[in-house]
Amino acid sequence: MSGGPTSAQSPPDAAEAPDPRRWRALWVTLVAGFMSLLDVSIVAVALPSLQRGLETGPSGVQWVVSGYALTFGLALVPAGRLGDAFGRRRMFLIALSTFVVCSAAVGAAPTIELLVAARLAQGLAAGMLAPQNSGLIQNLFTGAERARAFGMFGTTVGLSTASGPLVGGLILGAAGGPDGWRWIFFVNLPIGLVALILAARLIPRVPGSGLDRRDIDWTGAVLLGGAVLAVLLPLAQAESGGIRRLWWLFGVAAALGVVFTVWERRVARTGAVPLLDVRLLSSTSGYGWGTALGAVYVVGFSGVWIVTAQFFQGGLGYTPLESGLATMPFALGSAVAATWGGRLVVRYGRRLTVFGLVVVIVGFSAVALLFAVVDPSTVGIAAAPALLVAGMGGGFVLSPNLTMTLRAVPVRMAGSAGGALQTAQRVGAAIGTAGLAGLYYAFLSATGRDTQAAVAFTFLATVGTTLVALLIALVDLRRARSDVADDPHDGHISHD
Repeated sequence: MSGGPTSAQSPPDAAEAPDPRRWRALWVTLVAGFMSLLDVSIVAVALPSLQRGLETGPSGVQWVVSGYALTFGLALVPAGRLGDAFGRRRMFLIALSTFVVCSAAVGAAPTIELLVAARLAQGLAAGMLAPQNSGLIQNLFTGAERARAFGMFGTTVGLSTASGPLVGGLILGAAGGPDGWRWIFFVNLPIGLVALILAARLIPRVPGSGLDRRDIDWTGAVLLGGAVLAVLLPLAQAESGGIRRLWWLFGVAAALGVVFTVWERRVARTGAVPLLDVRLLSSTSGYGWGTALGAVYVVGFSGVWIVTAQFFQGGLGYTPLESGLATMPFALGSAVAATWGGRLVVRYGRRLTVFGLVVVIVGFSAVALLFAVVDPSTVGIAAAPALLVAGMGGGFVLSPNLTMTLRAVPVRMAGSAGGALQTAQRVGAAIGTAGLAGLYYAFLSATGRDTQAAVAFTFLATVGTTLVALLIALVDLRRARSDVADDPHDGHISHD
C-alpha cells in the first residue's frame, strides 16, 4: 500500500522518544476493552434469571445478546475511521463515557423493551471503543514492543470471551435475589469511572490526521453498515425464526458488500481517504488471511459458551455460579497460554497459531466425547481437563493472530483496520451464537431432549469451524514462508 504515516502519527514511528506513560496507558485501555468485550459473553449465565425477572420470552432474551452484537458490529469500522481522523484519545473518552452511562441504563431497566433499547446503545458505545485500543497501540509502540502490546490486547480479547460465564456466575452468586442479574451491568460503573479518570490522565494527546468532517467517507459507512446489518439482523432473531423469514437479507448483504468494495476502490483512486482501504486485504502482509481466520474461529469460540451455559443450567440444573465454575478450566488455560503467546509469536509467527488450533481441536473433540458418554452427575468434573487443554490452545490463537494480522498495517490506518478486523469477528460471533444455539435446540428436539447428545453435537460443530480456521492458518503459513524466501529481511516476526 502506498503512502506512509502522516506527521500527525509520527510519535511512534519517527525518531522521537516513546511516551513514558505508554504502558500505564495501555493497561487502562485494556481494562476498558475487557469490560466492553466481557459484556458479549457475561450475560450467558444470567439469561434464565433475567427472563424470569422481567417475565419475558426467549425472543426478548435473544435480543439482549444479539442486539448488543448487532450495534457493536455496526459501529466498529466507522468509529475506527473517526479515531484515525479526529484523535483516538478523544474517541476513547467519548465511547467509554457513553458505555458507562448505558451500562447504568441497562441495569436499571424496568421492562424488557427498555432493557433492549439500552443494550443496543451500550453495544454502539462498545463498538466505538474497541478500535481505539488497537489504534492506540499503533500510535504508542513500535517494533518488538508493539508485538508485545498486541499480544496483551489479544489476550484481553480471548479472556473477555472465555471468562464471561465465570465472571457472570460469580456476580450472580454474590448478588443473589431475583434482581441479581442487574449487577452484571452495574459492575461496569465503578470500573468504567476509574478507567475514565485514568485514561484522561495517561493517554497522550496524539492528534488525528486532521481531516475535515466533510472528508469522511459517509457513503462507505452507510454501505458497510447496511451490509453488516443485513447479515446480523436475521441472526439476531434466529430464536424466533428470523433466518427463515429474513434469509433474503443475506443476498442483500452480499450485494452491498460488492458495492462497498467498488466504492472504496473508487474513493482511493481519487486520492481521498476511504472508510476502509480495501487494498489492506491484498497489499498488507497477512491482514486478509488473519481477518478471515479470526472471523471463522470465533464462530465456534463465541457460540459454544451460550450453549454450554444452557446445558449446565437447563439440562443439569447447575446454578449460575456452578455453571461458570464448570467453564473455568478453559478460561484458566486460555489466560496462561495467551500470556506466553504474546511473547512467542515474535519468534514462531503463524506456526504458533497453527499449533494452537490443533490443540483446540483435540481438546474440544475430547469434550464432545466426554459430554456424550459420562454420567451427568460427574460430567462437569470429567470434562475439566479437556477444557483446560482446549483453553491453552485457544490462548495461542486469538492473541498471536491479532499480532500477525495488524503488525504491518500503516499507523494512519490502524483504527479502521482494527475496526474491520473486529467487525469480521463480531459477525462471526453473531453467526456462532445464533447458529450453534439453533443446532443445540434442533438436536434436543430430534433426540427427545437428550441434552448430553445435543451439547456433544454442538462441540463437534465447533471442531468443524476450528478445522476451517486451521486450513486458513496453513494457507497463510505457506504464503508467509514464500514471502520470507523472497525477502528474508522483511518484517520482525518469524514465519518459518
